[in-house]
Amino acid sequence: MFRDVAIIGGGMSGLVSAIEVKRNYPEKSVVIFEKLEKVGKKILATGNGRCNLDNLTANENDYNKPGFVSFALQKFSPQSNLDFWKSLGLLTVADNEGRVYPRSNSASSVLDALRFEVENLGIEIVSENIVSLTKAKIFKINNNHEAKNVIVCMGGCSSPSQGSDGSGFGLLKKLGHRITSLAPSLVQITTDTRFTKSLKGVRVRGKLTLRENEKIIGISEGEILFADYGLSGIATMDLSRFLAKVQNVKNTKIYLDMANDMTEKEIISYLSERQKLNPSLECENLLTGILPKAMGKVLLKKCNVFLGEKVKNLSDKDFENVAKNMKSFEFCVTGTKGFEFSQVTSGGVSLEDVNRETLMSKKVEGLYLCGEILDVDSRCGGFNLHWAVSSARLAAELKG
Repeated sequence: MFRDVAIIGGGMSGLVSAIEVKRNYPEKSVVIFEKLEKVGKKILATGNGRCNLDNLTANENDYNKPGFVSFALQKFSPQSNLDFWKSLGLLTVADNEGRVYPRSNSASSVLDALRFEVENLGIEIVSENIVSLTKAKIFKINNNHEAKNVIVCMGGCSSPSQGSDGSGFGLLKKLGHRITSLAPSLVQITTDTRFTKSLKGVRVRGKLTLRENEKIIGISEGEILFADYGLSGIATMDLSRFLAKVQNVKNTKIYLDMANDMTEKEIISYLSERQKLNPSLECENLLTGILPKAMGKVLLKKCNVFLGEKVKNLSDKDFENVAKNMKSFEFCVTGTKGFEFSQVTSGGVSLEDVNRETLMSKKVEGLYLCGEILDVDSRCGGFNLHWAVSSARLAAELKG
């Protein structure tokens, strides 16, 4: 069967590109190939079911390859993408950090808006796993479909249960594309669990610094959630992007600053004041005014402070030790929770093989690549979905 445009992958990029192709070229026949029974499964899981679909502040400097993404992001800005969503009948709201959500606060509204427009435009959806893609005069797909143009939107390796299993890389490699090193990104980090097990479920705000052999590899700030396997929370997920740069995870440590708005001297002054005001206070309650109680107790134990001791018996050296650990609590990294739990894949098709102004492959004419299958990634907050939509709209112009 022949179609003018075949789109492989029915996730965010695939659905958006299909809609934009049909709007740009109403006369063209368009088909979406999706391996799962239904399109858009991964959309439903984004943003904890709320779908953080964009960020008002998004620009090229938020991405790992700013020089490549700049053309697409300048052409399809956050406001341009909000207009696209509005054209589907989807209204949005933004929080004070620029994160954009559907007004309904439900990811299913996003998927419904896309599905309804796909149906309205007469775009065909075929449930089929694509295992071969070749090109002579035209593209052959699984040896039983043909197309003049193909847009590959198969995602990376993240969340394989939702359709992204990395199979797109194999198809593109056979067509001559280079694939960079792949790693899970925006994922929980596993560490030694001496302290994290007893802190399971506790949240703190602070700054995380990733060091390999004491060299700073990356820094992030925000909420940290402790788990029995290590660290989670937005700051941890953002920090995980930098683990792809690490040569040997065994030489890697994370340092948590739980008071990044205070200096060590200010913390010592605070502790001394507490000692003067309430000398009979038990040590286990010393940090309740500055940290969650469970975190404070773990920190004091690490500093060899007996929790049942009276505060009046603590020395200046004790205060210095507590302040130092509050500013630089150490965790030894053992790895991550892997692709199964990651939101995004770091790495992908080499950007040297793709025209940044059209997203057409430099290896195969008429083949376009967009979204996560490319070596483009960003931090939490709607930036990755912004790229998914903007790149899909650029590829849908079908310019060679």
